[in-house]
Amino acid sequence: MYRYFLITICLLVTTFVVNAQVIDTTGKKSTVDPALQAKRDSLRSNLVVPKVKKEKVYNPDSTHSPAKAVMHSLMIPGWGQVYNRRWWKVPVIYGGLGLIAWAYLFNRTYYDETLNVVRFRNQGKVPAPGTPYYKVFNDYAPYSTQTLTNAVLGARRNRDLSIIGFCAAWGIQIIDAYIDAKFIHSYTMDDNLTFKVKPTVLGQPMLAGNFNGSVIPGLKITFTFN
Repeated sequence: MYRYFLITICLLVTTFVVNAQVIDTTGKKSTVDPALQAKRDSLRSNLVVPKVKKEKVYNPDSTHSPAKAVMHSLMIPGWGQVYNRRWWKVPVIYGGLGLIAWAYLFNRTYYDETLNVVRFRNQGKVPAPGTPYYKVFNDYAPYSTQTLTNAVLGARRNRDLSIIGFCAAWGIQIIDAYIDAKFIHSYTMDDNLTFKVKPTVLGQPMLAGNFNGSVIPGLKITFTFN
């Protein structure tokens, strides 16, 4: 009897466990606001993926002539830059040359005026009314002869420096045109800066000095930039 009783209890426990494992298919009611859920779904569907821009690669142009760029800039300032497709440098070149030319003209005029006034004073003469230096002579009347002599020397120095500066600026733009053309002709200016490391065991006994072994232990690393 006890055996039947135990069997009955086991059957009841098994039935209870099986019923507990049944999945509730009714589901739970969602507590999320439907409007908020719809907004989240719209945001997920409208995700904007940024486009990956391909890096611009510059390859050398073997037909581009540095000599031609130099000759262009030697004849006309800025022509070599135009040949190298560096248009933005042309206004800079002409702006610099224009300022130097203005400084030369200003100092040359000032030098001529002060020099003639000093000459008139040294000769004890006064320019006649209506002559080119009559007004200038009266404008410099408050200044002493020594002051005007120093002004002559300063104006001459600045005039000569302006000439040198103009020639130097002309030469610099020639050099600039040559460098740009040389890079365009001979070098690749891309954004690929990867490199390769190649370890190698050295085997040159002549570098060992007093080392008794037949092979030198060492490590060689070669960086090859693309």
